[in-house]
Amino acid sequence: MSQATVSAVINGRAASSRIPAETERLVKDTIRELGYAANPAARSLKGKGNRLLGVHTFEAVFPISSRDFYHGFLIGVEEQAVAEGYDLVLFTSTEDDNGERRLYRDGTNRLNVADGSVLLGITHDHSDVARLSRDGYPFVHIGRRAVSGADIAWVSADYTAGTRDAVQDLIDAGHTRIGYLGLTDRTEPLADREAGYRAACAAAGIPPLPVLMNPHDLEQEWFDLAIGSGITAFVAEEESLTDRIAAFAAHRALRIPADLSVVTLRDTSGGPYPGTPWSSLGIPRNAIGRAAVRLLVETLHEPDTPRPRQLLLACAPPAPSTVAAPPTRQGVS
Repeated sequence: MSQATVSAVINGRAASSRIPAETERLVKDTIRELGYAANPAARSLKGKGNRLLGVHTFEAVFPISSRDFYHGFLIGVEEQAVAEGYDLVLFTSTEDDNGERRLYRDGTNRLNVADGSVLLGITHDHSDVARLSRDGYPFVHIGRRAVSGADIAWVSADYTAGTRDAVQDLIDAGHTRIGYLGLTDRTEPLADREAGYRAACAAAGIPPLPVLMNPHDLEQEWFDLAIGSGITAFVAEEESLTDRIAAFAAHRALRIPADLSVVTLRDTSGGPYPGTPWSSLGIPRNAIGRAAVRLLVETLHEPDTPRPRQLLLACAPPAPSTVAAPPTRQGVS
Protein backbone atom coordinates (compact mmCIF):
# COMPACT_ATOMS: atom_id res chain seq x y z
CA MET A 1 0.00 0.00 0.00
CA SER A 2 1.58 3.29 -1.11
CA GLN A 3 2.05 6.43 0.97
CA ALA A 4 -0.06 8.31 -1.60
CA THR A 5 -2.97 5.94 -1.03
CA VAL A 6 -2.80 6.36 2.74
CA SER A 7 -2.53 10.15 2.38
CA ALA A 8 -5.55 10.28 0.08
CA VAL A 9 -7.71 8.32 2.55
CA ILE A 10 -6.59 10.42 5.52
CA ASN A 11 -7.37 13.64 3.64
CA GLY A 12 -10.78 12.51 2.36
CA ARG A 13 -9.72 12.07 -1.28
CA ALA A 14 -10.34 8.34 -1.57
CA ALA A 15 -13.22 8.70 -4.06
CA SER A 16 -11.57 11.34 -6.25
CA SER A 17 -8.36 9.29 -6.28
CA ARG A 18 -10.34 6.21 -7.37
CA ILE A 19 -9.22 4.15 -4.38
CA PRO A 20 -11.27 0.95 -4.02
CA ALA A 21 -13.74 0.88 -1.13
CA GLU A 22 -12.05 -2.19 0.37
CA THR A 23 -8.66 -0.44 0.36
CA GLU A 24 -10.20 2.64 1.97
CA ARG A 25 -11.76 0.48 4.69
CA LEU A 26 -8.42 -1.25 5.33
CA VAL A 27 -6.60 2.07 5.70
CA LYS A 28 -9.24 3.43 8.10
CA ASP A 29 -9.16 0.25 10.19
CA THR A 30 -5.38 0.55 10.45
CA ILE A 31 -5.65 4.22 11.44
CA ARG A 32 -8.07 3.36 14.25
CA GLU A 33 -5.86 0.49 15.44
CA LEU A 34 -2.77 2.71 15.57
CA GLY A 35 -4.60 5.65 17.15
CA TYR A 36 -3.47 8.10 14.49
CA ALA A 37 -5.08 11.54 14.28
CA ALA A 38 -4.47 13.85 11.34
CA ASN A 39 -2.82 17.11 12.37
CA PRO A 40 -3.29 19.83 9.74
CA ALA A 41 -0.94 22.25 11.46
CA ALA A 42 1.77 19.64 11.75
CA ARG A 43 1.36 18.68 8.08
CA SER A 44 1.76 22.31 7.02
CA LEU A 45 4.92 22.59 9.10
CA LYS A 46 6.31 19.39 7.54
CA GLY A 47 7.13 17.64 10.80
CA LYS A 48 7.93 20.69 12.90
CA GLY A 49 6.05 21.28 16.14
CA ASN A 50 3.07 23.60 15.95
CA ARG A 51 3.76 25.11 19.41
CA LEU A 52 0.42 23.96 20.77
CA LEU A 53 0.09 22.38 24.20
CA GLY A 54 -3.07 20.51 25.08
CA VAL A 55 -4.89 20.57 28.41
CA HIS A 56 -7.13 17.56 29.07
CA THR A 57 -9.19 17.23 32.23
CA PHE A 58 -10.76 13.97 33.36
CA GLU A 59 -13.49 15.92 35.14
CA ALA A 60 -15.21 19.25 34.55
CA VAL A 61 -13.17 22.22 35.78
CA PHE A 62 -15.64 25.05 35.29
CA PRO A 63 -18.59 24.13 37.57
CA ILE A 64 -18.55 26.04 40.87
CA SER A 65 -17.99 22.82 42.86
CA SER A 66 -14.56 22.25 41.29
CA ARG A 67 -13.59 25.67 39.95
CA ASP A 68 -11.67 26.80 43.01
CA PHE A 69 -9.66 23.57 43.27
CA TYR A 70 -8.45 23.54 39.64
CA HIS A 71 -8.22 27.28 39.05
CA GLY A 72 -4.73 27.66 40.49
CA PHE A 73 -3.35 24.76 38.44
CA LEU A 74 -4.81 26.17 35.22
CA ILE A 75 -3.48 29.66 35.91
CA GLY A 76 0.00 28.18 36.40
CA VAL A 77 -0.30 26.19 33.17
CA GLU A 78 -1.40 29.29 31.26
CA GLU A 79 1.31 31.54 32.70
CA GLN A 80 4.11 29.08 31.92
CA ALA A 81 2.78 28.35 28.42
CA VAL A 82 2.93 32.09 27.70
CA ALA A 83 6.47 32.23 29.09
CA GLU A 84 7.51 29.31 26.85
CA GLY A 85 5.85 30.80 23.75
CA TYR A 86 3.18 28.11 23.38
CA ASP A 87 -0.55 28.36 22.77
CA LEU A 88 -2.99 26.19 24.70
CA VAL A 89 -5.90 24.12 23.47
CA LEU A 90 -8.45 22.76 25.96
CA PHE A 91 -9.86 19.38 24.97
CA THR A 92 -13.56 19.18 25.87
CA SER A 93 -15.02 16.82 23.23
CA THR A 94 -13.71 13.64 24.84
CA GLU A 95 -16.69 12.83 27.09
CA ASP A 96 -18.55 9.56 26.58
CA ASP A 97 -22.30 9.16 26.97
CA ASN A 98 -21.71 7.83 30.50
CA GLY A 99 -19.83 10.99 31.51
CA GLU A 100 -16.36 9.42 31.39
CA ARG A 101 -13.76 11.59 29.70
CA ARG A 102 -11.51 9.57 27.42
CA LEU A 103 -8.21 10.25 25.70
CA TYR A 104 -9.10 8.01 22.78
CA ARG A 105 -12.27 7.88 20.69
CA ASP A 106 -12.86 5.22 18.05
CA GLY A 107 -9.27 4.17 18.65
CA THR A 108 -7.91 7.62 17.83
CA ASN A 109 -5.83 9.77 20.16
CA ARG A 110 -7.79 13.01 20.44
CA LEU A 111 -4.77 14.90 21.76
CA ASN A 112 -2.62 14.53 18.66
CA VAL A 113 -3.44 18.03 17.43
CA ALA A 114 -1.11 19.29 20.17
CA ASP A 115 2.64 18.68 20.44
CA GLY A 116 2.09 17.38 23.98
CA SER A 117 -0.47 17.74 26.74
CA VAL A 118 -0.96 18.40 30.43
CA LEU A 119 -3.50 16.06 32.06
CA LEU A 120 -5.33 16.74 35.30
CA GLY A 121 -8.30 15.48 37.26
CA ILE A 122 -9.33 12.17 38.78
CA THR A 123 -10.15 9.01 36.86
CA HIS A 124 -10.11 5.48 38.21
CA ASP A 125 -9.71 3.97 34.74
CA HIS A 126 -6.04 4.39 33.88
CA SER A 127 -6.18 2.38 30.64
CA ASP A 128 -6.14 5.46 28.40
CA VAL A 129 -3.17 6.94 30.29
CA ALA A 130 -1.28 3.65 30.01
CA ARG A 131 -1.98 3.51 26.28
CA LEU A 132 -0.91 7.13 25.82
CA SER A 133 2.39 6.24 27.48
CA ARG A 134 2.86 3.15 25.30
CA ASP A 135 2.12 5.20 22.18
CA GLY A 136 4.93 7.59 23.09
CA TYR A 137 2.74 10.70 23.14
CA PRO A 138 4.39 13.40 25.34
CA PHE A 139 2.34 14.32 28.40
CA VAL A 140 2.69 15.33 32.04
CA HIS A 141 0.04 14.58 34.64
CA ILE A 142 -0.75 17.09 37.37
CA GLY A 143 -0.97 14.88 40.46
CA ARG A 144 0.83 11.63 41.21
CA ARG A 145 -0.60 8.68 39.32
CA ALA A 146 0.37 5.05 39.73
CA VAL A 147 -0.42 3.44 36.38
CA SER A 148 0.23 -0.26 35.98
CA GLY A 149 2.74 -0.97 33.24
CA ALA A 150 3.62 2.68 32.62
CA ASP A 151 6.19 5.05 34.07
CA ILE A 152 4.42 8.35 33.49
CA ALA A 153 5.65 11.88 34.07
CA TRP A 154 3.83 13.83 36.78
CA VAL A 155 4.12 16.84 39.08
CA SER A 156 2.41 16.76 42.46
CA ALA A 157 2.27 18.34 45.87
CA ASP A 158 4.24 16.40 48.46
CA TYR A 159 1.18 15.41 50.47
CA THR A 160 3.03 12.72 52.40
CA ALA A 161 5.66 15.08 53.82
CA GLY A 162 3.14 17.90 54.33
CA THR A 163 0.75 15.69 56.28
CA ARG A 164 3.55 14.11 58.30
CA ASP A 165 4.78 17.55 59.36
CA ALA A 166 1.25 18.76 60.18
CA VAL A 167 0.64 15.75 62.41
CA GLN A 168 4.04 16.25 64.01
CA ASP A 169 3.00 19.80 64.91
CA LEU A 170 -0.03 18.37 66.72
CA ILE A 171 2.21 15.89 68.52
CA ASP A 172 4.60 18.68 69.50
CA ALA A 173 1.61 20.57 70.92
CA GLY A 174 0.94 17.61 73.23
CA HIS A 175 -1.67 15.53 71.37
CA THR A 176 -1.21 11.78 71.68
CA ARG A 177 -4.55 10.56 70.30
CA ILE A 178 -5.12 12.05 66.85
CA GLY A 179 -7.97 10.82 64.69
CA TYR A 180 -7.73 10.68 60.91
CA LEU A 181 -10.81 11.20 58.72
CA GLY A 182 -10.59 10.06 55.12
CA LEU A 183 -12.98 9.62 52.21
CA THR A 184 -13.96 6.14 51.08
CA ASP A 185 -13.13 6.82 47.42
CA ARG A 186 -9.35 6.45 47.60
CA THR A 187 -7.01 8.11 45.09
CA GLU A 188 -3.23 8.49 45.03
CA PRO A 189 -3.24 11.98 46.64
CA LEU A 190 -5.46 10.75 49.49
CA ALA A 191 -3.33 7.64 49.97
CA ASP A 192 -0.25 9.89 50.18
CA ARG A 193 -1.88 11.98 52.90
CA GLU A 194 -2.81 8.92 54.91
CA ALA A 195 0.74 7.59 54.53
CA GLY A 196 2.11 10.83 55.99
CA TYR A 197 -0.28 10.58 58.94
CA ARG A 198 0.72 6.99 59.65
CA ALA A 199 4.42 7.83 59.35
CA ALA A 200 4.13 10.61 61.93
CA CYS A 201 2.20 8.38 64.33
CA ALA A 202 4.76 5.59 63.95
CA ALA A 203 7.69 7.95 64.53
CA ALA A 204 6.07 9.27 67.72
CA GLY A 205 4.97 5.86 68.94
CA ILE A 206 1.28 6.81 69.11
CA PRO A 207 -1.57 4.71 67.71
CA PRO A 208 -2.93 5.56 64.25
CA LEU A 209 -6.69 6.07 64.44
CA PRO A 210 -7.96 6.29 60.85
CA VAL A 211 -11.61 6.27 59.85
CA LEU A 212 -12.63 6.22 56.18
CA MET A 213 -16.16 7.55 55.88
CA ASN A 214 -18.01 10.01 53.68
CA PRO A 215 -19.24 13.21 55.36
CA HIS A 216 -22.95 12.34 55.22
CA ASP A 217 -22.24 9.05 57.03
CA LEU A 218 -20.62 10.71 60.03
CA GLU A 219 -22.99 10.91 62.98
CA GLN A 220 -23.02 12.58 66.40
CA GLU A 221 -22.83 9.21 68.15
CA TRP A 222 -19.60 8.36 66.37
CA PHE A 223 -18.13 11.73 67.34
CA ASP A 224 -19.15 11.28 70.97
CA LEU A 225 -17.47 7.87 71.08
CA ALA A 226 -14.30 9.27 69.50
CA ILE A 227 -14.05 12.12 71.99
CA GLY A 228 -14.90 9.74 74.83
CA SER A 229 -12.00 7.51 73.77
CA GLY A 230 -9.58 10.39 74.38
CA ILE A 231 -9.13 11.86 70.89
CA THR A 232 -8.13 15.51 71.22
CA ALA A 233 -7.37 16.32 67.57
CA PHE A 234 -8.63 15.39 64.13
CA VAL A 235 -6.83 15.46 60.80
CA ALA A 236 -9.28 15.43 57.88
CA GLU A 237 -8.74 15.03 54.16
CA GLU A 238 -11.10 17.83 53.14
CA GLU A 239 -13.31 20.63 54.45
CA SER A 240 -16.60 18.73 54.16
CA LEU A 241 -15.34 16.43 56.91
CA THR A 242 -14.16 19.23 59.18
CA ASP A 243 -17.50 21.00 58.78
CA ARG A 244 -19.19 17.92 60.23
CA ILE A 245 -16.72 17.89 63.11
CA ALA A 246 -17.49 21.56 63.81
CA ALA A 247 -21.22 20.83 63.94
CA PHE A 248 -20.76 17.87 66.30
CA ALA A 249 -18.41 19.86 68.55
CA ALA A 250 -20.87 22.77 68.75
CA HIS A 251 -23.63 20.34 69.74
CA ARG A 252 -21.52 19.25 72.72
CA ALA A 253 -20.36 22.79 73.55
CA LEU A 254 -16.77 21.91 72.64
CA ARG A 255 -14.66 24.82 71.46
CA ILE A 256 -12.23 24.63 68.53
CA PRO A 257 -9.31 24.70 69.21
CA ALA A 258 -9.51 25.12 73.00
CA ASP A 259 -11.20 21.72 73.46
CA LEU A 260 -10.49 20.09 70.11
CA SER A 261 -7.82 20.77 67.48
CA VAL A 262 -8.64 20.26 63.80
CA VAL A 263 -6.43 20.27 60.68
CA THR A 264 -7.56 19.85 57.07
CA LEU A 265 -5.24 18.42 54.46
CA ARG A 266 -6.53 20.56 51.60
CA ASP A 267 -6.73 24.35 51.62
CA THR A 268 -10.19 25.61 52.52
CA SER A 269 -12.48 28.61 52.21
CA GLY A 270 -14.24 28.43 55.58
CA GLY A 271 -13.67 27.68 59.23
CA PRO A 272 -15.44 26.71 62.44
CA TYR A 273 -16.42 30.31 63.22
CA PRO A 274 -16.65 33.56 61.26
CA GLY A 275 -13.17 35.02 60.99
CA THR A 276 -11.47 31.79 62.09
CA PRO A 277 -10.18 29.75 59.14
CA TRP A 278 -9.33 26.08 59.39
CA SER A 279 -5.70 25.15 59.87
CA SER A 280 -5.16 23.71 56.42
CA LEU A 281 -2.39 22.34 54.23
CA GLY A 282 -1.54 24.73 51.42
CA ILE A 283 -1.32 23.19 47.93
CA PRO A 284 1.16 24.97 45.59
CA ARG A 285 -1.25 24.87 42.65
CA ASN A 286 0.29 27.64 40.55
CA ALA A 287 3.81 26.27 40.97
CA ILE A 288 2.61 22.77 40.05
CA GLY A 289 0.93 24.03 36.88
CA ARG A 290 4.06 25.91 35.87
CA ALA A 291 6.35 22.96 36.65
CA ALA A 292 4.18 20.61 34.59
CA VAL A 293 4.45 22.85 31.53
CA ARG A 294 8.22 23.30 31.99
CA LEU A 295 8.72 19.54 32.21
CA LEU A 296 6.56 18.97 29.13
CA VAL A 297 8.35 21.61 27.06
CA GLU A 298 11.77 20.28 28.12
CA THR A 299 10.67 16.81 27.03
CA LEU A 300 9.48 18.12 23.66
CA HIS A 301 12.68 20.04 22.99
CA GLU A 302 15.13 17.39 24.25
CA PRO A 303 13.30 14.06 24.42
CA ASP A 304 16.46 12.00 24.87
CA THR A 305 17.96 14.06 27.71
CA PRO A 306 17.74 12.28 31.08
CA ARG A 307 15.71 14.27 33.61
CA PRO A 308 13.52 13.62 36.66
CA ARG A 309 10.06 12.64 35.40
CA GLN A 310 8.25 12.83 38.73
CA LEU A 311 8.44 16.04 40.77
CA LEU A 312 7.14 16.73 44.29
CA LEU A 313 6.62 20.31 45.45
CA ALA A 314 6.37 21.20 49.12
CA CYS A 315 3.03 22.15 50.68
CA ALA A 316 2.63 25.22 52.87
CA PRO A 317 2.20 24.19 56.54
CA PRO A 318 -1.13 24.79 58.27
CA ALA A 319 -1.54 28.04 60.18
CA PRO A 320 -2.26 27.50 63.90
CA SER A 321 -5.78 28.95 63.75
CA THR A 322 -7.55 25.73 64.81
CA VAL A 323 -4.65 24.04 66.63
CA ALA A 324 -3.89 24.36 70.34
CA ALA A 325 -2.55 22.27 73.19
CA PRO A 326 -4.96 19.54 74.27
CA PRO A 327 -7.28 20.25 77.22
CA THR A 328 -6.32 18.80 80.56
CA ARG A 329 -9.59 16.85 80.68
CA GLN A 330 -11.41 15.25 77.78
CA GLY A 331 -14.94 13.99 77.47
CA VAL A 332 -18.42 14.75 76.33
CA SER A 333 -20.63 16.87 78.54
